[in-house]
Amino acid sequence: MKNLAILALIIVLTVGLVDAAGQDTGSQGVHEPGTGIENPEIQGAGQGTGLQDDGTLGQGEGQGIQDGGTAGQGEGQVVQTTTETQQQNQGVETQIQNQVRSKVQTGSYTAENGQQIQVQTQSNNRVQLKSGEAVAETSMEMTQEQTQDKTKLQVKLSNGNNAEVKVMPDTASERALESLRLKVCSAENGCQIELKEVGQGEQVKAAYEVQVQKQAKLLGVFKTRMQVEAQVDAENGEVIQTNKPWWAFLASETEE
Repeated sequence: MKNLAILALIIVLTVGLVDAAGQDTGSQGVHEPGTGIENPEIQGAGQGTGLQDDGTLGQGEGQGIQDGGTAGQGEGQVVQTTTETQQQNQGVETQIQNQVRSKVQTGSYTAENGQQIQVQTQSNNRVQLKSGEAVAETSMEMTQEQTQDKTKLQVKLSNGNNAEVKVMPDTASERALESLRLKVCSAENGCQIELKEVGQGEQVKAAYEVQVQKQAKLLGVFKTRMQVEAQVDAENGEVIQTNKPWWAFLASETEE
């Protein structure tokens, strides 16, 4: 009986050990498939990340479209700038076409101030200018620049610059006579008007020089004539200076 009890105990222990081993094996078998299930979930998360990356790419593509719009605006600005430049160039070309400078020619012209002037070129390279009743001559190189229906006259100076003749001979004559206290410029008093260069160096300018024979009394007794002159700026009409003979302080002038 004692031996049978021992044998039964051994069988029970053996069966228990076998069951325990089976449970470990089953547990491990369930765990491995579970891991397999978790891995697909992780992979799914990875795929989800992939979708998010695709979304990021989608956003990137959206930015690309936005950048394309900016580029479109840039192209529009380039087109606008090109059009403006072409318009400006056309305006310059039109201005150049309207302003043609050439050597002065004989004819009647309208100055920029609206005053009429007659130009007469002479065989000795001199030019005669007439406005109103006043006539001036010059040996300076003169050019004319046509701007629509107006004419700009210019003369060449010794320093290489050009001086515009804005003041006409009749206006210059009036300014000179006023400064010399004379009333008329005529052949009777030997009045002569010349457009010439005055000054020195960089200070040279074009001016009308008006010369007149003026009546005077030397020492208050002897009647005589003395030559007086006045220079009038051909650009602004200002009287630059007046000249009289050295003995003018001994003579009394009379208005004519």
